[in-house]
Amino acid sequence: MLSGSDAPETTPISSSSQLIEAAQRRAFRSKVDSIRPTYGFEDVSLAPGTSTVEPADVDLAQEFCGIPLEIPILAAAMDAVVDVKLAGELGRLGGLAVLNLEGVQARYDEPDAVLARIAGAPDDAVHELLTEAYSVPVLEELIALRIEEIHAAGSRAAVAATPAAARRFGPFCAEHGADLFLVQSQVSSARHLATGYDPLELADFTRFMPIPVAVGNTTNSDAAFALMEQGAAAIFVGVGPGAACTTREVLGIGVPQVTAVSDVAAARDAYLAETGRYVPVVADGGMRRGGELAKAIAAGADMLMIGSPLARAAEAPGRGTNWGMAAPSPTLPRGTRIKVGTVGSLEQILLGPAHVTDGSQNLVGALRQSMAALGARTIAEMQRVEMVYAPAVATEGKSWQRTR
Repeated sequence: MLSGSDAPETTPISSSSQLIEAAQRRAFRSKVDSIRPTYGFEDVSLAPGTSTVEPADVDLAQEFCGIPLEIPILAAAMDAVVDVKLAGELGRLGGLAVLNLEGVQARYDEPDAVLARIAGAPDDAVHELLTEAYSVPVLEELIALRIEEIHAAGSRAAVAATPAAARRFGPFCAEHGADLFLVQSQVSSARHLATGYDPLELADFTRFMPIPVAVGNTTNSDAAFALMEQGAAAIFVGVGPGAACTTREVLGIGVPQVTAVSDVAAARDAYLAETGRYVPVVADGGMRRGGELAKAIAAGADMLMIGSPLARAAEAPGRGTNWGMAAPSPTLPRGTRIKVGTVGSLEQILLGPAHVTDGSQNLVGALRQSMAALGARTIAEMQRVEMVYAPAVATEGKSWQRTR
């Protein structure tokens, strides 16, 4: 038995106070701790203020990228939504349709037959059909023809292409009379690295294009500000909110629209303060009812791009269906064909009269009524109304509606 000086040395056990002190100095930084709250349309409500106005006194007209419009509505660049016929009708009603330059309208002399096949295909066969239909090359002569036809139908011609195709089609479209060119991708940034083609130098592209160049889509204020610095005439906001888009499921990417629009609108306001140039913000996707259009404007949007609600119009080329423009991808589709039905004319959907009570018809009338109730005579005044966090607003007092 060892004792005294013969016993081995041992490390003294720390007292409980020393252990607590060490634990207090230790810092674990979890990403979850830094998650910020974000808000979609269902999370917020618009709060009445101290004044109201007559709906007839609400002025929705504004100039968008040099194009005068009577209503703040853009039809999404989706093949089931926009063709020459719908573009002409929307132009008559005061809005603007955007034609997809990489869709069937620029691939086929007679696109209606292709659209009919896609609309009528069984669910388990539609992706293969989409992949096949979009493998046919885009023809410049058809692009020129569609621009000419849209003008002949009485509308300005707005066209859209991905960054990979913008360099090729942009100058050509400007030369053949397009009024607006939209460079649109799943997620847009001022610094875009790519393989297989030279990345689009946006600053050079906007400088040498003789027509306005809008850019989308983003949800980030810093990215939006950089795009404005590079000459973007408008910024489109929304990653994955569309009814036919599956980007959020496939890639896990997206920011709810109220937060996304608000963040980009903050960048717009900062850019205006620094440069004196106002760059419109377009809320793109996620809006089906009039209340959602109103909330998007209140969040800071100047214009509203909608797809599936307009695909329900009798004039829409999709025959009661719609699909995301990334749906034809042969390797990783990020959109799907959905069946939305045909519910009435484009005029009824936008301007009424509504024959339903869910707010999906007379969208512009609902926006006008909302603005009047909130005392907003203009889009700019609507952007200043109070917005509150109100997840209960959709269910409060509505139990009888849910049990009917």
